[in-house]
Amino acid sequence: MTGLWLAGLMAVGGAQVATAQPAPVQALLQQQQRIEWRDQFDTTMRSLQAMESSFPTLSPDTASHVEYAIQRYSAIVQQGGWPTVTSSRKAMKLGVREEHVVSLRRRLMVSGDLEQTAGLSDTFDSYVDAGVRRFQLRHGLTPDGVVGKSTLVALNVAADVRLSQLETNLVRLRSMSGFLGDRYVMVNIPAAEIEAVENGRVRSRHTAVVGKIDRQTPILNSSIYELNFNPYWTVPVSIIRKDLIPKMNEDPAYLDKNRIRIFDWKGNELAWQQIDWSTDEATQYQFRQEPGEINSLGSVRINFHNKHQVYLHDTPSKSLFGSDYRFHSSGCVRVQNVRELITWLLSSTTPDWDRARVDETIRAGTREDVKLKSKIPIYMAYVTAWATAEGVVHFREDIYNRDGLLMSEATAGINLQ
Repeated sequence: MTGLWLAGLMAVGGAQVATAQPAPVQALLQQQQRIEWRDQFDTTMRSLQAMESSFPTLSPDTASHVEYAIQRYSAIVQQGGWPTVTSSRKAMKLGVREEHVVSLRRRLMVSGDLEQTAGLSDTFDSYVDAGVRRFQLRHGLTPDGVVGKSTLVALNVAADVRLSQLETNLVRLRSMSGFLGDRYVMVNIPAAEIEAVENGRVRSRHTAVVGKIDRQTPILNSSIYELNFNPYWTVPVSIIRKDLIPKMNEDPAYLDKNRIRIFDWKGNELAWQQIDWSTDEATQYQFRQEPGEINSLGSVRINFHNKHQVYLHDTPSKSLFGSDYRFHSSGCVRVQNVRELITWLLSSTTPDWDRARVDETIRAGTREDVKLKSKIPIYMAYVTAWATAEGVVHFREDIYNRDGLLMSEATAGINLQ
């Protein structure tokens, strides 16, 4: 947007916030705004993929993009925010005709996901469908165009809460706006997403599964130094206590089914019958899962120094990547399309490795540890709101309640079928 437009007004759902301008100047500003909005709308609507920026979330310019977004959302709040989207007991989707679509249209117009000229019809048409998909992408939801419970909850988070999110995250983004390295990996925990960044551009993005609310993935800065192909998985003490002991009490064959062996700390193997499963005795031993298709780490583990004993890894549970809610791990980070990430890690630091060698090593199923010839920084950050150079403002659920904002009111009364 131009400086002239910023000096004049901001669009707020059909209303306008204007400085004192002569009528001809104000008319010119309004025309300029309509042209710019239409250009932006057409560009993003032609292809929803166009919303995915090639710039990293931790770009040196991200803070300035958020500052501009704060101006936009401040204007929205000053005008009273956006309307609540009402609903029936069934999700709204393409082809539906009902009164609740009108409130949906108003809501999407205020946030810029639907063009102002789209009108207030009660029909869920292709324009509304595109607007909903755009909104869903900005909020980390599956862009299916269906206004189900998750989308309705996100739509009804108040504008002042979204503004506060932007202000809170501006501080976080400023603190990480310096030089992070020519190559680095960034894990955005609340977005459950990973970026591989090279020379200021995102080389690849990966959907992730991160820690549960009661087993949170830690915020940290470190360096990736090693990959383990076809790794063993040594079960952490916390998982032995919280998961493995209860499972063994339910099914004594659990260890055998999951190819987990028991060792004392001198390397002697034990049988499961030698342990009293009614106590915490099991936490005194080492439980090791053999490499293979059902190994919890999948085909590869990515190591970086940290005191939390967490790492990035593959997983046999690929279906979790397709969910909007991807907070299922015990603190470690599972990586979708992990072969692309590790090929980039290796090829950019250890040139005798390429994709063919990665695939062959995994296919062979043999254990192999590879030290990177040069370490790659990794940043595990907590960013719930950011904006891109393209003017797209993103929000994610404050899953660990670190923003200190209350969003629960948005869920009141929602009971969709």
